[in-house]
Amino acid sequence: MKFVRFIMKNASLASVPKHIEHFSKFSPSPLSMKQFLDFGSINACEKTSFAFLRQELPVRLSNIMKEINLLPNRLLTTASVQTVQSWYIQSLMEILEFLDKNPDDFKVLGEFVDALVTIRNRHNDVVPTMAQGIIEYKEAFPQDLVTNQNIQYFLDRFYMSRISIRMLINQHTLIFDGTLNPVHPNTIGSIDPQCEVGDVVQDAFHSAKMLCDQYYLRSPDLILQEMCSKKKKKNLPMSIVYVPSHLYHMLFELFKNAMRATIETHDKSNTLPPIQVRVSLGDEDMSIKVSDKGGGVPFRRIENLFSYMFSTAPAPQIGEHTRPPLAGFGYGLPISRLYAQYFQGDLQLYSMEGHGTDAVIYLKALSTDSIERLPVYNKTTLKNYKVSQEVDDWCIPSKEPLDLSICKENRY
Repeated sequence: MKFVRFIMKNASLASVPKHIEHFSKFSPSPLSMKQFLDFGSINACEKTSFAFLRQELPVRLSNIMKEINLLPNRLLTTASVQTVQSWYIQSLMEILEFLDKNPDDFKVLGEFVDALVTIRNRHNDVVPTMAQGIIEYKEAFPQDLVTNQNIQYFLDRFYMSRISIRMLINQHTLIFDGTLNPVHPNTIGSIDPQCEVGDVVQDAFHSAKMLCDQYYLRSPDLILQEMCSKKKKKNLPMSIVYVPSHLYHMLFELFKNAMRATIETHDKSNTLPPIQVRVSLGDEDMSIKVSDKGGGVPFRRIENLFSYMFSTAPAPQIGEHTRPPLAGFGYGLPISRLYAQYFQGDLQLYSMEGHGTDAVIYLKALSTDSIERLPVYNKTTLKNYKVSQEVDDWCIPSKEPLDLSICKENRY
């Protein structure tokens, strides 16, 4: 019997490239927040969701799996990246098993939920494992600008794809597992139709404050101000249709960075300047500004803060329990920006070196405008991986300030 299972498994593995080639020819189908909400609250049908996901998940997995193979061979051969690839292959195979199964069979629907939970758990460590692969690559091989740009391009798309796949899985499993979320009883899957932003701000701040107190033995205070341009909502708690866990993730990361910068800038001061948060709701946008007086960063380094190839903190190893709680792989900001962009928002930094930094999260105020932003594998994708480094048609300044005395001596 074991031999038969071995033969069947190897036969399935051999067919994986064919399935990836087939499903990658289709574009993912982006859903709006309103569609997620309406389906979960009004038209919730497990068979409909099952029929959609058993086709859509292979499409999203296959699109991004085609791109993994476009990475530099030196990166693909790292143990960590190969582990991630194996997880994706296994998950795709498990979903494909349901393509020919009968959706009218309640047992099949139950097995599908179990399979989705297994897949979600398997992919829990995708971000740190892929990050470890990048570290292995950087330590073993010299860096060049073009390769780094390709890796940045891929990781933005790879992690965005992961966010979208987890969103689909969470919506199905949370809606159809038959249980109610005791912490958020009004949520539709992972979406809160009345997500009170102030509450999420407070939760994220106190979690970051707890870590900060543990590591630095002190932390700055919070000043929260909410502003609404809509007359009907001026005296009500400010809320939008959103995924609280996504917003929490973004805010928690921003608070960690703001606290760390504030304390390290004012380490000799008895008092710490507070972190200020302003929340504004307009007709189109919900904007959340997190302001600190942590000394800011030079303008030339702003772009580096969103780079997966750059981190100001020492790179931790997976399983390391002694790393500082307010630092890590340096992926916090770029992935937080992806969470904001996932539903057509954004996250931007505005810094004044010597003073502090403003981080602004932009979200769509209307659920109809909050539509998934999904990567698609096509000819344009291939072109982005084949970009070569060309000579710049602008003068490139030196990275270090010029020594004018030397310049003067050489001139004469």
